[in-house]
Amino acid sequence: MNPRQGEGGAAALPGIFSRSLAALRAQHTPAHVAVAFSGGLDSTVLLHLAARYCAQAGATLSAFHVHHGLSPNANAWLTHCAAAAAALQLPFHAQHVTVSAAGKGTEAGARTARYAALGGLCREHGVDMLLTAHHLDDQAETVLLQLLRGSGPAGLAGMERCHRAPGLLGTADVWLARPLLDASRARLEAWAAAQGLAWVEDESNAETRYTRNALRHGALPELARVFPGYQQRLARAAAHAQSAQRLLDELADQDLQTGLGADGSLDCAWLRALSVDRANNALRRWFHARGLQMPSTAWLAELLAQALSAREDAQLRVTHPACELRRHRDRLHIVPRRSTEELAPVTLHWQGEAALAVPDFGGILHVDSAEQGIDPEWLRTHPLTLAAPRGSAMLKLAANRPSRSLKHHYQAGSIPPWERARLPVVYAGNALLYAAGLGMDYRFLNASPGVVLRWSFSA
Repeated sequence: MNPRQGEGGAAALPGIFSRSLAALRAQHTPAHVAVAFSGGLDSTVLLHLAARYCAQAGATLSAFHVHHGLSPNANAWLTHCAAAAAALQLPFHAQHVTVSAAGKGTEAGARTARYAALGGLCREHGVDMLLTAHHLDDQAETVLLQLLRGSGPAGLAGMERCHRAPGLLGTADVWLARPLLDASRARLEAWAAAQGLAWVEDESNAETRYTRNALRHGALPELARVFPGYQQRLARAAAHAQSAQRLLDELADQDLQTGLGADGSLDCAWLRALSVDRANNALRRWFHARGLQMPSTAWLAELLAQALSAREDAQLRVTHPACELRRHRDRLHIVPRRSTEELAPVTLHWQGEAALAVPDFGGILHVDSAEQGIDPEWLRTHPLTLAAPRGSAMLKLAANRPSRSLKHHYQAGSIPPWERARLPVVYAGNALLYAAGLGMDYRFLNASPGVVLRWSFSA
């Protein structure tokens, strides 16, 4: 064992942890801290170090445990964790989850479920900083895995010491912190042995069908033999990548100040003027700001090729797992993915309600009082049909304006094609009364007070 990681190194661990957590708390000032406590070696060391520190600092600390139900020992682990927290006189809360492996595998599914549960526990118990037990060896493994996947600087930057992770935790109000990133697993193990701590062993850690375990039990021991201390070197490389990524983010933010519109769209003419690398950097930052999965280099190349070279009247549509990219009037828009199937018409009978919910169309048809409107008694006796729009349908918006097709009105109102398809229209028989996003047909409005229709999408 390396002397720095042996008994003497173990003795330094509380100081390493205290300095790290004190710096994190000074920077982010949490009121309530929690430890993600699985019962394994790493989180057991973290819990004991955090308990010591918080007792001295007068900070509030809780222990959170996630029961995945994947192991026959899961119930025993839960019992062990509850007892360990009780021995330290810490509040303990557990959450049972169901792991879905669909489309991403058990390992990724468990991680998604675990962090979502931890985020829920943080919200429920008022925790604003969650500590995880990731250490120096974990950081090295992460950097190597990202390198083998062909990742760029963002991936090679590895794990951050402290950041907000709304995509993982389901909330932007919690800091996710890793105060053990400077300590090796060997140092944690030596300290746990010196303290006489007990922990559980997850049998899945020996299963090399999982990528990280395969690396941990196969390549890394040989790497340690040839390059002793490789963990510190990879951690330094991650720090350099983090620095490079910060510079790239600053450049992207400066670029987006020019190319980003008030509606969140990007100017395609501005994108064309950038180099490919700079355009890709700005696009990645654009996606990050929207909380979307980072696109691959190949996907970005396809997007740029289509967005910047397609003819002006082309109905551009590039799909992403979480959204679609559309172009309108030479601007690029991120829009939600929607079904291309036309919704079936819905018949409504108004009986004086202020609003009629239409779940099939994802919104509400409001009936508002107006100085000039439809006679309410007439509306009560005429069934309404709410349907998808037809571009050829005619609508007259004002007395001094001609009757025009919906397509004409949409174009005049700069309503993008993908928005038109989701804006319903309302008929009484064969007569078009109202078009969402445009307004009432003037020919049905009386000079006397009445009611008018208004559409809003559900939150």
